[in-house]
Amino acid sequence: MRTRESEEMYLETILLLKGKKANVRSVDIVETLGYAKSSVSRGVNLLVKKGYITLDHISGDIEFTPSGKQKAQNIYERHRVLTKALEKIGADASIAEENACRMEHVISDELFAVIKAFVNGGSEIR
Repeated sequence: MRTRESEEMYLETILLLKGKKANVRSVDIVETLGYAKSSVSRGVNLLVKKGYITLDHISGDIEFTPSGKQKAQNIYERHRVLTKALEKIGADASIAEENACRMEHVISDELFAVIKAFVNGGSEIR
């Protein structure tokens, strides 16, 4: 997995976990993604260094910085919109979800804007 994709997966996972529980820790990411503890520890530390999250070294709680939360929300929006677009053109929900999860990391901002407009009814596929 490329660095950017991995980073985005961690951020999106933290965002989704925070929607389910107040305190998110590295172990929650391990359980959700099925990654090794060492990989998650390295990934979390990279997100801290990039200024996307903070880590309470006593409790282990992970919190977003404002820029980290914004980035996570943008990634998740891509996921939701791409899933809807794939479903709208006839893909089964599980196939749409699986492929959107991969596409969200590589699609350009310009193409995403076109797809988002299509999903929101502002454009049609030609």
